[in-house]
Amino acid sequence: MTNLRIPGPTPCPPEVLEAMGRQMINHRGAEFQRMVLDVTDKLKKLFLTKNDVFLLTGSGTGGLEAAVVNSFSPGDKVLAVSIGVFGDRLATIARTYGADVTVIKSEWGKAADTKLIKAALDKDPAIKAVMVTHNETSTGVTNDLTTIAQTVKPYDKLFIVDAISSIGSIELPVDEWGVDVMVTGSQKSWMVPPGMAMVAISEKGWKANAAAKIPRFYWDFGKAKKYFEKGGQTPWTPAVSIVFALNVALDMMLKEGLPNIQARHHKLGKMTRDGVKALGLKLFADEAHASDTVTAILGTDGLDAKLLNKVMRDEYDIVLSGGQMELEGKIFRIGHLGWVNEKDIKAVLDALKTALPKAGFKKA
Repeated sequence: MTNLRIPGPTPCPPEVLEAMGRQMINHRGAEFQRMVLDVTDKLKKLFLTKNDVFLLTGSGTGGLEAAVVNSFSPGDKVLAVSIGVFGDRLATIARTYGADVTVIKSEWGKAADTKLIKAALDKDPAIKAVMVTHNETSTGVTNDLTTIAQTVKPYDKLFIVDAISSIGSIELPVDEWGVDVMVTGSQKSWMVPPGMAMVAISEKGWKANAAAKIPRFYWDFGKAKKYFEKGGQTPWTPAVSIVFALNVALDMMLKEGLPNIQARHHKLGKMTRDGVKALGLKLFADEAHASDTVTAILGTDGLDAKLLNKVMRDEYDIVLSGGQMELEGKIFRIGHLGWVNEKDIKAVLDALKTALPKAGFKKA
């Protein structure tokens, strides 16, 4: 079986794949409604929230668009904190719908500077919301979200978090950290194929929703709430098979326990970072903020990062990720989130040892 080591989609356990093979059932029927209620309750436990939680059929980016259109009106001032490709994407979505977006950019490979966030909020009291990516897979950096949350809290702004590649693997207690709108995706920590975004919405999030004037139809949180209150329905036809799979995956996660899952990811993240450094490679991310779900490695010392990924795929049946946007060809990335263990990471490190010279790497 291919060792899929990208930051998403992530491998799926056999039990999850088996659940997806079930015959279809009535998505307006009692059986499916019970499952939606059950899945939602399990998600709340893993999100550590009492807020409303909804399933949205679509990708993580769809969930981010939903967060924007349900929170803002055209012209609203928004502060976007970007440390990479996906932080830029969230800012672009908000601009697309007419928000007045100020972007705080960090050098790629670095975490956000909370002093800059505070300065921006001090400078413009009219800012309505702060949007931030918790874990930036394009650079392998995890923002210090608890400190960012503490920085934002005194200003009483709407706090929107892209947690697509973090929650479920990296600590993020939604209620404790005051996250008003949180978005994640099924294909990351949740060990399920792509197709489902999951969102959590606070009371403050609902107040923003009531005032928001951006047109919305498919992504309307209000409709999601109305149908959910009918006993577990969704407003539109959901990805039924993904819900089957998610139900099983959540049981597996609850059995392992959230603290154990987070500890496993931390251990595997460190194992990956230590392993690539031992091979003479250099990390792209500031190690003080290195992600426990994806590691970005520089293509230095003659290494052709694109060729390395080809060698790893063709000769070792291991699939890694390349760089995105301006990092294309400059880095490669190893995903280690979801259904992953030490054996999987050891196989990657062992293969790299012999693949690196084939891609031009000369250890300094």
